[in-house]
Amino acid sequence: MTEVQELATFVEKARLSDLSPEALEQLKIRVLDTLGVAVGALDAEPVNAIRGLLEDLGGTEQATLIGGGKTSPEKAAFFNSALSRYLDFMDAYLAKGETNHPSDNFGAVLAAAESVDASGAELLTAFAVAYQVHTRLSDVAPVRALGFDHTTQGAFAAACSAAKALGLDADQIANAAAMAGTANVALRVTRTGNLSHWKGLAYPHVAKEGVWSALLASRGITGPGEVFEGNKGFKDLAGDYTLDWSSEDLESVTRTIIKKYNAEIHSQSALEAVLDIRSREGFDPSHIDTVRLSTFDVAYSIIGGGEEGDKQTIRTKEEADHSLPWMLAVALLDGELNPGQYDPARIVADDVQELMAKVTITPDDALSDRFPEEMPAEVTVTLDDGTEFSAEKSAYDGFFTCPLDWDAARVKFNVLTAPFADQALRDEISDIVHDLDNRQVTELTAALAKVSTTRADGQS
Repeated sequence: MTEVQELATFVEKARLSDLSPEALEQLKIRVLDTLGVAVGALDAEPVNAIRGLLEDLGGTEQATLIGGGKTSPEKAAFFNSALSRYLDFMDAYLAKGETNHPSDNFGAVLAAAESVDASGAELLTAFAVAYQVHTRLSDVAPVRALGFDHTTQGAFAAACSAAKALGLDADQIANAAAMAGTANVALRVTRTGNLSHWKGLAYPHVAKEGVWSALLASRGITGPGEVFEGNKGFKDLAGDYTLDWSSEDLESVTRTIIKKYNAEIHSQSALEAVLDIRSREGFDPSHIDTVRLSTFDVAYSIIGGGEEGDKQTIRTKEEADHSLPWMLAVALLDGELNPGQYDPARIVADDVQELMAKVTITPDDALSDRFPEEMPAEVTVTLDDGTEFSAEKSAYDGFFTCPLDWDAARVKFNVLTAPFADQALRDEISDIVHDLDNRQVTELTAALAKVSTTRADGQS
């Protein structure tokens, strides 16, 4: 067999019973978390623009849009993935040379599953497949240092999971993965320099293409059979590696992490540290003189002002949630970092802009050696009278060493969804998700269609 056929055989054979009870519970928590951050973005300007475009384009009504309406599966995958990605509050997986967000695949899985009236158990199985494929390819074949985006490995995950949700056979799964993986090799410029809306839409595009490739494969369309090992295939890009899909399980979800703060994933422990400092007696954020952070090299490179660009010129939401100086400053001033901090006026406010200029970030080799098993950060804040406050953090609630339980996940879900769904609807969605292995996907999508697209206070 070719390598993509070996991957497809693994996907076809995957069963929900392959997951340990811990992995199944964590997978359901990821579903709830993904839906929470999706609902929380329903009034975002880019999301409204996309919804308007989809309404103008139309489409066969086979898959539900969160917040109401239906369209074709690939368009629903794009829209719902855009929702779950926009706030940048989703889960993540940390590999030494790559970071990805496996929950980005949920829009593809949900749309594909609903279009064939799949069971909740079939949806969960496909979602577990997405986690395994996405994380394991990132482990063995990172591409960030080569100038390519993590959505590159994600294309295989989106296609495999969508094909699994559609109930395709191994040959069709292989063709879907080959097409999507060949056609979606993405540039890392998506996340460097001055950031655009595409930062949050690059993976929705991949989710759409994963579903589209699976639909093409279902009609007999074929893709490059040697997409991995062939002449000028994926291994020519990523380098040679060995990955035995016959020995893989479905447990990777337990090694993923959930964000506690609405910020890029590598910032989470640093934010935990500055909020620890802010809570201490005698600390006054209005008297900060300097903020010094030592952290691991990946955090410095991506969000700290390293190789992926200056992080001191911040004007938009996309730039703010990828600027460690800005995030540290607003957290120290406001005592939190949630969607409210990304109000356009707050992003450019004088106090935030002035404080972020006082932040110095330095990569530390010893801390870098501890990543990704830990997410180490050492922070010292000095006040204008010379008083110093220091804190060190290597994890947080939601890291894989201290995973969220259902109750904690429900708290985050409630906070994000409350402006768009009343208590009864929040309970309904949560109850369906927790019992999803015994429900139909259409029960979940019917509940998601009832979520309001405007906030309870009438603000759009």
